[in-house]
Amino acid sequence: MISFIISLLIWSWGDTPTSAQIDPCEIYGKVYIEPNPRFAHFRVYEDESEAFADIIIFVEENSLFADEVGHWSFVEDRDFADVYIYFEKDRNMADFSVYYTEYASFAGCNR
Repeated sequence: MISFIISLLIWSWGDTPTSAQIDPCEIYGKVYIEPNPRFAHFRVYEDESEAFADIIIFVEENSLFADEVGHWSFVEDRDFADVYIYFEKDRNMADFSVYYTEYASFAGCNR
């Protein structure tokens, strides 16, 4: 009986990492720019066109206002960040692309 329970736990354990993946369209809050891609949650490409970007980003100066999708506040201390990102130079290596806007009402998911 115990071996049956252990085998069920091991079998269901393999599905956890893929189901825990965060949707990029749900990212908001405090963001840290990670210099090492191995420690980042996401690899991001900065797009030059709003039309081709996956997410339109508005940079908030105060992290308390970064409470909606697409509103990011960059922090310099890794311990205070909600999400770690690494900026990719190659679009094909990135998880998603972003475009920065000057207007808060334009921020959000562009998919």
